[in-house]
Amino acid sequence: MFKKLLALSAGLLITFAAYAATAQLRADAPHTYVVKKGDTLWSISARYLHKPWLWPEIWDVNQQVFNPHRIYPGDVLNLDVHGLHIAKRATVQENPIPTVPLSAIQAFLKDFRVLTAEQVKQAPYVVAVEENSPRATEGMNLYVRNLHGAVPGQRYAITRTTHIFRQFNDGGSKGMDDVAHLVNDNVDIVPSPWQEDFRNDGHFGRGKEIGTEVRVIGTAQVLKVGDPATLLLTNASMEVRAGDRLMPVDDTPYDFTFYPHPPQNAPANAYVLALANSYDGISVEGPDDVVALNVGSADGVNNGTTFAIYQRGETVADDVAGNSYRRMFSPKVKLPDEFIGHVMVFRTFAHVSYGLVMDGIRPVRVGDRLEAPK
Repeated sequence: MFKKLLALSAGLLITFAAYAATAQLRADAPHTYVVKKGDTLWSISARYLHKPWLWPEIWDVNQQVFNPHRIYPGDVLNLDVHGLHIAKRATVQENPIPTVPLSAIQAFLKDFRVLTAEQVKQAPYVVAVEENSPRATEGMNLYVRNLHGAVPGQRYAITRTTHIFRQFNDGGSKGMDDVAHLVNDNVDIVPSPWQEDFRNDGHFGRGKEIGTEVRVIGTAQVLKVGDPATLLLTNASMEVRAGDRLMPVDDTPYDFTFYPHPPQNAPANAYVLALANSYDGISVEGPDDVVALNVGSADGVNNGTTFAIYQRGETVADDVAGNSYRRMFSPKVKLPDEFIGHVMVFRTFAHVSYGLVMDGIRPVRVGDRLEAPK
């Protein structure tokens, strides 16, 4: 199924306007390019365009090319005044190249969901395990409460909380101190994909909660309805225990076709909320890293929405205008925010989104603000 979905990921070639391409093409763009394994549509567009996030407006579908909606390793791309099109098809066609590096986002598309705290609280839950065992493995029975409307044979996803996202009124302008990464100590959790900040004890629990992330850790099938209902644990990536919550199975969680576009109305006070897989918990070292944003579908953000990332300028003392020997009396100057790269949203929830850092000139940090690309 995963390979079939990969085949859908390159359907991104749309109508071209010659004048627009001329305006956006890089001066050093080559006349031809041979597609290589490991390329993505974004990386190829970046070779040709000053603004790779505008590729849906620039790429040309050559109507004479068979099946132009897929680009394969070995294909030869031509770039001329008539647009960017496929000049020669590869003899041996592998899987088409994806929009973005799928390995970087697969787990976030497949295993994670962001819900409200109330949704998690109201969800059916495991109350006990077969033979009153503390843990359940595949093939064991689970006893679940509040599973209303279930029928024998129905499948459910078993989830466990990983992270509670919070934000503060000032939008993270003070950096780490204003972005909550602490998880309530009364929540049963699995390891979070996000870097937790355990230094912020002063802000513990005080930020506005905007989403509770859960991870799918297994699936179960209803054997007998009732309260509690009996379910068979059909597969699990870890042992299931009392307190784990049940959610509807999502058999089509993937969306590998992304059309980058600027936000229709850039949300106010949008910023980077959390970093994934950062070795130091402070910065993301480069492109292809995943970040969480504090805006989602309720804010008009959808898949493909592309933001420019700006690092907030520091406030410094002007020792030239003031007294260089008595810094406390120097006037303060707010330095301008600095552009550092782009991030594209690949999955949205009500007030939280997952985004992939597409390019950058310096590390991304928690609290970096977002606005429409210019």
